[in-house]
Amino acid sequence: MAGHERCTAASTRVAGGYCCNVNPLDVVGVRVEMPANQPIVLLREVSGERYLPIWIGAVEATAIAFAQQGVVPARPMTHDLFRDVLAALGQELKQVRITGLRDGVFYAELIFNGGVEVSARPSDAIALALRTGTPIFGSEEVLDEAGIAIPDEQDDEVEKFREFLDTVTPEDFGTTG
Repeated sequence: MAGHERCTAASTRVAGGYCCNVNPLDVVGVRVEMPANQPIVLLREVSGERYLPIWIGAVEATAIAFAQQGVVPARPMTHDLFRDVLAALGQELKQVRITGLRDGVFYAELIFNGGVEVSARPSDAIALALRTGTPIFGSEEVLDEAGIAIPDEQDDEVEKFREFLDTVTPEDFGTTG
C-alpha cells in the first residue's frame, strides 16, 4: 500500500488510514472457467484497458448473475436481504473497494455512510453493490498485480465474452440460490 500521503480525488483511505489510488470498475459479468468449472467475475477498469478476473463461488456467481439480469427471486437471497436491512436501518453503502490480494485471495471493503468500513469477500461486495447501485473501485496495487490489459484491438474477444454472458443463466453455475 502507499504510504501516509494525503488522499486526493483519485485516491481513498483504506484500513489503517493509509491512502491508495483507486480506479472505478464496471462488472462485465460472470462465467465458468473451464476445465476447472470454477466461476469468475470479470471487472473492467472504467478509464483504462485492464480487466480484473476474480474466482468466486457458485452461489456468489448466481447472486451476481441474478442482479445483472434483473432477476427478482420469490424470496430474498442473502444479498437482497442485506440490501433490505440496510434500507430499513437507514444506512447507505457508499463504495465497494477491492483493496488487496494476498496469497491468491482477494480482499474488499464495504464503505458505509459515516465512514464505517467492513471487510468483505469481493464476490459478496460486488453482489451487494449491484443491488444497491453502489460504485465499485479497485486499488491500483491490485490492478497492477492481477489486472490483465486488453488493448482496444482485442475488443472482439471481449465482445464474444459479452455475447456469452447474454446467454448464460444462473443454472449454468450448478445452483439456483
